[in-house]
Amino acid sequence: MTWMKVDIFTATAGIDMLTSNLMDLGIRGFSIKDAADFNEFLENKDGKWDYIDEDLMGLSNCETCITVYLPEDSQGVETLHMIRELLSKLKSEDTENIYGRLEVELSGIREEDWANNWKQYFKPFCVGKKLYIKPSWEEGNCPQGRSILEIDPASSFGTGQHHTTRLCLELMESEIDKGTKLLDLGCGSGILFIGGMLLGAEKAFAVDIEENASRIACENAEKNNLDKNKYTVKCGNILMDEALVKEIGTGYDVICANIVADVLKAMSPIFPKFLKDNGIIIISGIISERKDEVVETVKANGFEVIGAREKEGWAAVKLRKV
Repeated sequence: MTWMKVDIFTATAGIDMLTSNLMDLGIRGFSIKDAADFNEFLENKDGKWDYIDEDLMGLSNCETCITVYLPEDSQGVETLHMIRELLSKLKSEDTENIYGRLEVELSGIREEDWANNWKQYFKPFCVGKKLYIKPSWEEGNCPQGRSILEIDPASSFGTGQHHTTRLCLELMESEIDKGTKLLDLGCGSGILFIGGMLLGAEKAFAVDIEENASRIACENAEKNNLDKNKYTVKCGNILMDEALVKEIGTGYDVICANIVADVLKAMSPIFPKFLKDNGIIIISGIISERKDEVVETVKANGFEVIGAREKEGWAAVKLRKV
């Protein structure tokens, strides 16, 4: 397997926040280069140093950087998308530039090459019993009895290859029928609400905090020839925008929320407002180590667990409003 080096530039104040968020994205290892740490080392009065290598001395004025390595495969592609979305969100909230420039640089491959070369890892595949997901640039050969979900994630998360998305689609499949009203929170490329509508949902409302994701989701909905009168895509943050929460409304049969642990916990008091009695929520994007913590928070807001799936360190859970 080949690996891609990803440098994430920040500031000393951003290290703890970023490393915590990266772990929630399933990244287990990283290295940190920080001038503040090295200067503290140099100022250690107990140290007896006759010689320090010039390369080490260069750390005294380096830019703080967190480095991770991603596999050059479909999972690496999705993780890179998630890192970019994370940084974009954090940058929008960092109005005083406390956390540095929050930008990514790739090593071993040019940025413009990566933008196209990652497509080689995205091939058509089946999910659950009813869907066949394929990129817009592939012909594919859809098995009989399945619906084609055509997707082009562009710069947004959601090809369907990441375990979080697959698990969510698999758990959703048995909950969708012709009258289903679906809410997709954190829609990314739109793959979940589009999949839900192809499975038979009557109406869908999708929300993402990133304007770019909302645009891409609309484009993908059009690729799948969905009736524009039956779905709505909005950009916004339901934790901060009461007008958006009001616009979303209530009476939904199913919510899918493929986000990250801390955001799911923060949203959990709002989930019941959107659902009808006995409505279903499917939460995903959770690393297995934090599954119990997130589930207990959601349960405390009026839900019971009715199903769960895990795959290679990721978990998705289905709960019913009680």
